[in-house]
Amino acid sequence: MDLLVRAEEYENRTMSHMSTSDRVKASREGKELVLALNEIFKKTKDSKIMDAMKRITAKKRKIEKRITGVPRV
Repeated sequence: MDLLVRAEEYENRTMSHMSTSDRVKASREGKELVLALNEIFKKTKDSKIMDAMKRITAKKRKIEKRITGVPRV
């Protein structure tokens, strides 16, 4: 599957030295991948796809945390 290859490349991409626009693009790409994999998962119920979605979501959350910053009290 082409989507699983793209998902693996997304997971292995380094986050160091990314500009804010790169982070936004990476976050959008992560969302796109998760939504596409979810459509396939609905039909096949393959656990590999669910695991890939979880890993992508975790990386996407880390990226989004860097975009918005830590809330200050």
